Amino acid sequence: MIHLKTIEEIILIKKSAFLASKTLGMLAKEIKPGVNTLYLDKLAESFIRDHNGIPAFLGLYNFPNTLCVSPNNQVVHGIPNPDPLCEGDILSIDCGVYMNNFYGEHAYTFEVGEVSYNTKKFLDCSKKSLYIGISNCKYGNNIGDIGYSIQSFIEKNGYNVVKDLVGHGLGKNMHEDPKIPNFGKKGEGLKLEEGLVLSIEPMVNIGSSKIVFHKDGWTVTTLDKKNSAHYEHNVAIVDGLPCLLSTFQYIYKELNIKSLEEDFFQNKKIHIT
Repeated sequence: MIHLKTIEEIILIKKSAFLASKTLGMLAKEIKPGVNTLYLDKLAESFIRDHNGIPAFLGLYNFPNTLCVSPNNQVVHGIPNPDPLCEGDILSIDCGVYMNNFYGEHAYTFEVGEVSYNTKKFLDCSKKSLYIGISNCKYGNNIGDIGYSIQSFIEKNGYNVVKDLVGHGLGKNMHEDPKIPNFGKKGEGLKLEEGLVLSIEPMVNIGSSKIVFHKDGWTVTTLDKKNSAHYEHNVAIVDGLPCLLSTFQYIYKELNIKSLEEDFFQNKKIHIT
């Protein structure tokens, strides 16, 4: 069942999503060679609780931690552990917050130390595909338009989208209808409506799209053991157009990155302080 949201509900979702965004921003300065992901997880849990939120992933479907941390060839749902990060690694972090009876979640793939030119190119392309997908979250479009735009851009650049994992609706539940694949055909699938809130999250592999689900019940890796990237924003359809409810700006502030990529996706009705 699809749950369309009011402006008031969308603002509450944005507050949860922004706390997830702030958490990733806080972590950005901590991600470096020698640091382990269990340490990052503890920082995140304390930060979320200190800001009156609840770590949304902790205990959700029995997940054991606050963050999903997925280095290198891990696609998603990696479990924090004491193994140190290494120079040249990449690390996808997915963070969820529950607050005011609504969920927000957010994901970003970080560079650990200095990474190769080809890795930077891969991450840049993966992140661009996220915004291409978001630009198609318009009233009257179809779900297939989102997936098609992501898939066609990624494949044109020589990479592949993961087809066994998808984005989703978001609200009083972490995972709501509809499912949002990162592949598809134009004009197919559900028509997008005003008040729909979605998690758009391309999962992109540098090699084959095929993945492996591990026996721990969580960790997902690429079959060919090549790297994977994961970026995610929460988006609402407001006045017929996509409106961002999460932001990478807290990450960019810590990493001294200048970007105008989010400017087009703002709406004054959904302003929070």
